[in-house]
Amino acid sequence: MCGIAGSINGQKLPNERIYPLMRHRGPDSKGAFYDSTKWGLLQFFHARLSIQDLSPLAHQPMQYGNLCLVFNGEIYNHLDFRKTLDFPFKTHSDTETILALFAKYGEAFLQDLNAFDGMFAFALYDKTAQKVYFARDRMGKKPLFFYQDSKQFAFVSELNTLQALVESPLEINFESLNFYLKSGFFYHDGTPYKNTFSLPNANYGILDLNTHSLEIKPYFDLEACYKAPKITDELEALQTCEALLKQSIKNRIESSDLEVGAFLSGGIDSSLIVALSSQITPKLRTFTVSFENSSFDESNLAEATAKRYNTAHTTLKISTNLKDDAPKILQNYGRPFFDSSAIPSYYVAKAAKEHLSVILNGDGADELFGGYRRYVGHLLVNKILPFGALANLLPNPNNKQSLYNYFYRLLQMANAYKRDLTEYYLRATTDIFVGFYNFATLSSFKENVESIFKSNLSPLSKMLLLDAKHLLLCDLLPKMDIATMAHSLEGRSPFLSKALVEFAPRLDDRLKVQGKTTKYLLRKLAEKHLNKAVCNAPKRGFEVPLAMWIDGELQALIFDTLAHTKIAQEFLEKNIIDSLCFKPHLYPKEKRAKMLWSLFALEVWYEKYKKGL
Repeated sequence: MCGIAGSINGQKLPNERIYPLMRHRGPDSKGAFYDSTKWGLLQFFHARLSIQDLSPLAHQPMQYGNLCLVFNGEIYNHLDFRKTLDFPFKTHSDTETILALFAKYGEAFLQDLNAFDGMFAFALYDKTAQKVYFARDRMGKKPLFFYQDSKQFAFVSELNTLQALVESPLEINFESLNFYLKSGFFYHDGTPYKNTFSLPNANYGILDLNTHSLEIKPYFDLEACYKAPKITDELEALQTCEALLKQSIKNRIESSDLEVGAFLSGGIDSSLIVALSSQITPKLRTFTVSFENSSFDESNLAEATAKRYNTAHTTLKISTNLKDDAPKILQNYGRPFFDSSAIPSYYVAKAAKEHLSVILNGDGADELFGGYRRYVGHLLVNKILPFGALANLLPNPNNKQSLYNYFYRLLQMANAYKRDLTEYYLRATTDIFVGFYNFATLSSFKENVESIFKSNLSPLSKMLLLDAKHLLLCDLLPKMDIATMAHSLEGRSPFLSKALVEFAPRLDDRLKVQGKTTKYLLRKLAEKHLNKAVCNAPKRGFEVPLAMWIDGELQALIFDTLAHTKIAQEFLEKNIIDSLCFKPHLYPKEKRAKMLWSLFALEVWYEKYKKGL
């Protein structure tokens, strides 16, 4: 994996100015390319993390004839395409395979990007055609951001690099920030800056240097996979799932010229990856985090799996100086970042990097196979929709742990479903300010959510598709990319292989959620390979004791930051911010923690923005 950047019609920049901003993404080599175009000077920059073909011949930018490519990612099946090519290969790198494919097929190659099994973002310059081509992988694992105004075009892997390439000062997009506070993420192509956007996943772009126009086209549609004929036979599904996951892990291990390890939590996703990886590579290195709060700590389950498969295991206890580290970690994202699990992700990636440069993770399993507890609630809500209005007539529950409270909340959710589908979805997922403060909803987000909810898909498929398009794409994948690449560590996600992404949506709903059992098929697979305690453990996710941190070690930092707010007051009255800080009894404990954290992340980003990124 690497860092890429470039600009068109900007002043010439030495590589020494750009490379330090993305060296963490690729410390092994640096490169730059310059050329005059119809629009002005074109410049490409690259920072390489050498993993596949470690030789200097595989350095970038890579050129062939009138083509020049900067590439970030890994294509695990790229050697399969070489069999059809008559090309003078000098390396066994996937970068050169992409060059060869474009040299043979031209623009038509972009329409078939779904044939790749991998993660990627790239920019390819064709001097003859006077065009630059961009692309991003189907699920959006690798980031790619653009800036475009009437004078200049620029692209980057990380937003923190952008201002160095753009001659005009970046301006704040308050509409995007408003939606960040509502949802906890930047939707689709949104960023905190005007004229700046993310290339959507599963899309490619064509920038015409003659007309300065950018055309963006999709090459893959996840929703179509959910509309394919369903797999209903449990044994067939189980055998296929195991075979596909094994092959995916094998591809991700064998396509690296360096040692590959794995993150290991107490959950079944990462534990399955470790179990199957141990059949492929001896003495796998595994890493987990431990919290002082036992309700969030899964390290004992992780250690049990590590012991069973004889891995070289490291448990990292989160007991560092959070008040110093939290702002630094958040600033790495180049935008307000709400997900507090970015903190343990950063620490465990740092620990892993001391031993290796490639790590496997369990990202994508929950969104594809139905792993979240709220899916059970969502299915119940769909059964009681006609009774949602009863929530307005019933008394508030006194005991939050009671059965009455559970059904009361289900009725509230059913009421929200009938009233506002976007509110329902956000309440069911990130649930930050929903119900306490009504931030405006982006019309594009509202249209997308309503379109999926009103489709002919099953209730479960609707929620899974929404989570893949929003939670996974806009939160979980960016979190892991930045957390790992901050330490020059490449994260690979076996559950997001081409085969599994196309297989999981075809599973019948009962193979995902049965009664109160989530991720049914993966749990059945886990029974073959994991201890019973791991198989039966309730899902925690990569959760952190955020409320405990905010009422403890981080309280002074967050309260002081918000007392001297520089940006949050643009969206919330000061008395509401003060109330969140000093009147905790007015809010549910965990919800208050999320509201305060989202505002703190906003302030941390703004402070870096004001310093010129």
